[in-house]
Amino acid sequence: MADEEHDCKCPPPGLPAYMGTFADLMALLMCFFVLLLSFSEMDAMKFKRLAGSMAQAFGVQNKLNVNDIPKGTSIIAQEFSPGTPDPTPINEIWQKTEDVTEMSLEVQCNEEYDVEQGEVSSDAGVKARIRQQLEELIQQTEQDAIDLAQSLHDQIVAGEIEIETEGRKIIIRIREKGSFRSGSAELVGNYADVMEEIRAVLRAKPGKIEVQGHTDNVPIATARYRSNWELSSSRAVSVAQELMRGNEINPRRFQVSGFAETKPLVANDSSENRARNRRVEIVIQQGLDSDLDQADLEVLKEEGQDILRDLNLDPDYMFDLDPSEVF
Repeated sequence: MADEEHDCKCPPPGLPAYMGTFADLMALLMCFFVLLLSFSEMDAMKFKRLAGSMAQAFGVQNKLNVNDIPKGTSIIAQEFSPGTPDPTPINEIWQKTEDVTEMSLEVQCNEEYDVEQGEVSSDAGVKARIRQQLEELIQQTEQDAIDLAQSLHDQIVAGEIEIETEGRKIIIRIREKGSFRSGSAELVGNYADVMEEIRAVLRAKPGKIEVQGHTDNVPIATARYRSNWELSSSRAVSVAQELMRGNEINPRRFQVSGFAETKPLVANDSSENRARNRRVEIVIQQGLDSDLDQADLEVLKEEGQDILRDLNLDPDYMFDLDPSEVF
C-alpha cells in the first residue's frame, strides 16, 4: 500500500508556472486596448447609418448642404435641419421623409399654391408681351408724326402749325396765325394748300380723326357768334369740311367738337399766350382694335390699366367703349 502511494504522479500543489506569465500578458494586453480606446477620437459621423433609421419618425429634411456651418456635434443635430414655416420652392422638399429603399420618390406639392403661382407667371408673361407690342405701336405713331412733319415743314418753320404725339395720338395744332381772321371761322384763302397737305397725310394714316376748336378766355358776342363755344365749334367744322373735300377720306372717321376756352395750352395772362390758345387741333387717334388680337384686348381692358397709364394711353379712345365701360 505504501508502494502504491509512492508511485502516484500527482501534480504539484499550486498553479502551474506558466499561468503567472500568461496572466501578466493578458493584463498587459487589456491595458494596451484600454489605452488605445482612451487615446482614440470618436467619429460621430460614422453613426449616420444608425441615425438613418430615425428618418421615418422625425419627418424633416435629412440632407444638408456641404457648405453649411455645422449646427452641433450630436448625431441628431448633424443629421436633421430645423423646419421652416415659410413656403418652400418646388425644387426643394420639406416636411417629407425619404425612404432610400423605394424605387421611386413620390413628391407631393401644394396644388393650389402651384396653380396660382403658374397663373401669376402666365399673366405676367402676357402683360409683358402686350406692353412690348404697345411700345412698338407707339414708336410707329412717332414715325408717322415725323413723316407728317416733313410734309408740313414750311408751315412748322413759319409757326403756323405744331405737331406732337401723346401715346397713340398724333396732334396737328393749327394756330390762328395765318389760318383764321380774328373773330371769324372762315379759313383764309391761301390756307387751302396747307389743308391739302394735311388731307394727303390723313388719307395715308389710319385712325379716327377728331377736329377740336379752342379759343382764349376773352368773351365774344357778335351777331354771328354769341360765345366762344359757337366760335370754337364753327372753326372746327370749317377745318373738318375742308379735310373731307373731294370725299378722299371716309367721313365716318371724323368727329368735330368745340371746347371754347376750357382747355388752354398756357395761362391766358398775356397776348402771346392768348394767341397760342386760339387754335384748331386735328387729333389722329390710332387705336388698338386693329393691331392686337381679341384675347390681348380683353386682358388689356380688364387688367391693363397700369400699362395704359405708364405708356400715356387714354382708354377712352383706345377701344370702342361705352361710357359705362370706361375704367
